[in-house]
Amino acid sequence: MYFTEDLIYGAFEYLRSGGIIMLPLALVSFFMWVLILNRFFLFRKMSNHDISVKNAREYIIKGTCPDLKKNTGLRARFTVRFLKKASGDSSLNNHILDEIVISFAASLDKYLSVISVLAGIAPLLGLLGTVTGMVTTFSVISIFGTGNAKAMAAGISEALITTQSGLVVAIPGFYMSNYLYRKSNSLKHKIASTAIHLKTYI
Repeated sequence: MYFTEDLIYGAFEYLRSGGIIMLPLALVSFFMWVLILNRFFLFRKMSNHDISVKNAREYIIKGTCPDLKKNTGLRARFTVRFLKKASGDSSLNNHILDEIVISFAASLDKYLSVISVLAGIAPLLGLLGTVTGMVTTFSVISIFGTGNAKAMAAGISEALITTQSGLVVAIPGFYMSNYLYRKSNSLKHKIASTAIHLKTYI
């Protein structure tokens, strides 16, 4: 209990020492990680418990949908989406497959650019905090000279904490952004190859 209270108090003091810039920086970090976790768990669900291309072909030939409660993977979702839109015309079905591939590709890329932007904003906010902290420090020096070490330390602390926080938010943010882009491209390749294979059976 005391450990938790000390931790909360320490976090509050850390944010307070960083000045006003810590508020938007904390919001950027929060929204960035909400989107990262959203994409991470979605991609994980689409990668696991999937059906094979052979199974997808059999479902389409029979005209039956796989159980999405048991099969949450990308091919299973793709097969269900196609069977709901499929017609009796082979040429039209080819266009339907292409449209579904484009739709899935767009859904996989959703939020990825926002994550990259938020990761890029974080160090800029940290730099802004550095500037405001140094401005505070020089303002103290201009009024009190170098004799007021405590007041000077507050400005320097603000500058260093915001810089540190911006980097702490940005580095894992950029790493996760690159990871999610790679995962998205892998899933898009998977769905495109599945569509190419299925076109010979519709």
